[in-house]
Amino acid sequence: MEGYKNASKHIAVLAFPFGTHAVPLLNIIRQLSDACPDTMFSFLSTQQSNNSTFPKNLNKIKPFNVWDGLPEGYSFRGNPHEPVDYFLKAVPGNFIKAIDAVVSETGKPIDCLITDAFYAIGADIADELNIPWVAVWLAGPRALFLHFQTDVIRQHVGINSPEDKTLDFLPEFSGIRVTDLPNGIASGDIDAPIPALLHKMGVSLSRATAIVANSYEDLDNTVVNMLKLRFRMFLNVGPFNLVSVSSSTVDDSHGCLDWVSKHEAASVVYISFGSMITPPPHELQALCEALEECEFPFLWSVRGNPEKQLPQGFLERTSSKGKIVPWAPQQQILEYPSVGVFVSHGGWNSVLESINGGVPMICRPFFGDQQLNTRTVEAVWGFGLGLEGGTLTKEGAKKALKLILCSQEGKKMRDKIRVQKELVRKAVKPNGSSIENFKTLVKLVSNTYHQVD
Repeated sequence: MEGYKNASKHIAVLAFPFGTHAVPLLNIIRQLSDACPDTMFSFLSTQQSNNSTFPKNLNKIKPFNVWDGLPEGYSFRGNPHEPVDYFLKAVPGNFIKAIDAVVSETGKPIDCLITDAFYAIGADIADELNIPWVAVWLAGPRALFLHFQTDVIRQHVGINSPEDKTLDFLPEFSGIRVTDLPNGIASGDIDAPIPALLHKMGVSLSRATAIVANSYEDLDNTVVNMLKLRFRMFLNVGPFNLVSVSSSTVDDSHGCLDWVSKHEAASVVYISFGSMITPPPHELQALCEALEECEFPFLWSVRGNPEKQLPQGFLERTSSKGKIVPWAPQQQILEYPSVGVFVSHGGWNSVLESINGGVPMICRPFFGDQQLNTRTVEAVWGFGLGLEGGTLTKEGAKKALKLILCSQEGKKMRDKIRVQKELVRKAVKPNGSSIENFKTLVKLVSNTYHQVD
């Protein structure tokens, strides 16, 4: 930890310890650490999150644990919202206490605060310490714009209004319906902990010195420009996984890349619903039936035990056509020309990886921004499909798979997403927009001063 102790600047990073938030945030911090050699980073998250996020030793980035808010003797009983609710009740006190402890342990005051954009508290903590606040938004620009406009949306459509009502009062959003909005903006319990957190975020983000986003300038460019008009500094520096420090070796212990390399162009169905979600049993059954009847080759990354989750005999019957694995190197798989369609939950990282591979999507969204991403991919960008009724049925899945893999319309989608593929590759090349924006971010955090503009 020598490099950590001898640093001249000290940046505190506040992570959101749930879902897939901490890993991409750490990716961008690792990149910043490489670019700012005299800066140390204190990465604050819960013990559980830090244990699963941190590699063994990062020279100038040190994890610090904050209280998770769980009562003594708490045991998880299967409700995923419960630990989140307890944690949010502990915020901001747990972070403020941890920042004080970090300063006294290191002997160095905080020069800059970087937080997951979910934390509106960043504004108050940075004001109190008289330092810049950089908020990192890990999803897409369109979702951020909607959270920023929550009060306007509620004024126009009310709460729990008809689902097919469109947002035609917002420029660029006439194709988006109330039903596509993240829960808590105009439907559901708007006072629940996460909707309340995101509403506060939308109100407070204009106080940030800069907002750093996991996207690139050419994707939803008009929406990006609308965000630039509303914030002091809005920097697209993504996709994080294309620009971040990654080890040169890819974990392909299940032989996925060798398998996909043996298939014809645009013929393989790649399936993954992310690290957090498994569709309900009847939907898994429907997807299995569709795959069997269509007979397309498929590669499926299944969480848990496929023998238990998938229909009896499915693995044996499809062994010559399909490959089922517990984990797959998704980014690399999607870059293979043989992959013709990605069946996904529509999470933002998956959307970016699909674009980077030039692979059209079929999305079955579950929560958060996934429904918005699905609708955007289908109705705005035109390089993927949602499912009729929003869930997997045998006929719906067959129709979507055949459309993308076998029709002229599918070829058009492939052409459209390949245009974005070229643009995203350009953005992350030397002198590309994401790299230039990152240089601006480096200047901002390395010329950190104790007086904010």
